[in-house]
Amino acid sequence: MMKAGPVWALGAMSGTSLDGVDAALLRTDGERILEFGESGYQGYSEAEQAVLRAALGRWQGEDVADALAVVQGAHIDLLSRFEGAELVGFHGQTLAHEPRGRGTHQLGDGSALAEALGVPVIWDFRSADVELGGEGAPLAPFFHFACAKWIGAERPLGFLNLGGVGNLTWVDPMKERPEEEGALLAFDTGPANAPINDLMMARRGQAFDRDGALARQGRVEEGALELFLDEGYFRRMPPKSLDRDAFADMIGLVGELGDADAVATLTGMSAAVVLQAMEHCPSLPERMLVTGGGRHNPVLMEMLRAALDCPVMPVEQVGLDGDMLEAQAFAHLAVRVLRGLPTSGPSTTGVRASVSGGVLSRPATRGAA
Repeated sequence: MMKAGPVWALGAMSGTSLDGVDAALLRTDGERILEFGESGYQGYSEAEQAVLRAALGRWQGEDVADALAVVQGAHIDLLSRFEGAELVGFHGQTLAHEPRGRGTHQLGDGSALAEALGVPVIWDFRSADVELGGEGAPLAPFFHFACAKWIGAERPLGFLNLGGVGNLTWVDPMKERPEEEGALLAFDTGPANAPINDLMMARRGQAFDRDGALARQGRVEEGALELFLDEGYFRRMPPKSLDRDAFADMIGLVGELGDADAVATLTGMSAAVVLQAMEHCPSLPERMLVTGGGRHNPVLMEMLRAALDCPVMPVEQVGLDGDMLEAQAFAHLAVRVLRGLPTSGPSTTGVRASVSGGVLSRPATRGAA
């Protein structure tokens, strides 16, 4: 059994932007953040990204061997560089997510990873939630609750993650536990970086719009924006979640536009869905803390500041690491799973009751456990 009290957990996240693997150490008892440890990143090469893109939309049982080799190899290479981890939280790579249909598919083999690293691994975090009627996403909100406590927040605030897909967590830090009624509301807002990145790759052969430079040269096409916002997803009440490519037809809405106007319009769409999402918050957040790659896009951040009625700032302004927050989240969630604490609930994924998701795999020969 894992020792009582705080442990050093190593979390790993390979997000829907398909850029690479983040990993971070966190000392936690599954409820409180005690200490942040070292972190690291390993990017996927262009060839590896192409392999992962080709596997998007595939389900368990389909041929994903090449993609699995990329995901497993990158994680083993990166995670083996860390020392002192007593437990690993392994998210894997989301290939398909259809909670009301075929379920959810995070590519990765936690048992093989446990053998390679020699420490217990918690993985397959989302399946139990989906099987019990939940959306299976987002899962970071229970960690956002711990972050709100760590920064000493005293009024409701928001965490906005701008990865491939955007998601919003509204937190009331005056509640005692994340599963308590009224403590959290979380849901996917809509597409964030994924369509911008896909268009940049298709038209310019570039992975993303660095510093929002191309978007700044263009203008938002209001007609395309209005058509996009008419999509029924945005009228659905949360909790709700999205697959990375749920809005792949966004690119079609800007197909007749020049590169700059197309990227500006997609960026405007990513900001507009956050404004719509604010209507679902129980109260106006005191501030919106932005994490994920989108916070590095100054045009997107400017659009958000102009649209929202609360201060918008990167999480670094409160001492958090926006590049590593999701990796840290899965370190925290891994400890919660090990100790039987819930990782999601009705207000974050719509699951019928709070559930502790995740599968534990132990190495045949292990050290600390």
